Amino acid sequence: MLIRTHILAQRPHWIISEAACGEEAIALADTTLFDYCTMDINMPGIPGTDAAEQILANHPSIKIVIFSANIQETHQNRAHALASILVAKPVTEKSIALTLDYFENTQ
Repeated sequence: MLIRTHILAQRPHWIISEAACGEEAIALADTTLFDYCTMDINMPGIPGTDAAEQILANHPSIKIVIFSANIQETHQNRAHALASILVAKPVTEKSIALTLDYFENTQ
């Protein structure tokens, strides 16, 4: 909800959907057309990186940013392997700026 609040403060015209777990995020991606996705590594059900991998397998044009308080190199490498970035928590104005920049300025 904090990510939603920060993003809508800067992009009030964006429509944001939320999922409570990785499996729900995968199902949402299969039924709702969207361009961007934020994912937490630690979430109920499957890890966010696994959910991101499944989403990208079916929808490779979606840009995903992965959030985590655990920014170990292994997590950074996994995000990079998914053509994503890992953004450190806690969610701040700076982390949202990194996220929006990635969404809007990467190919």
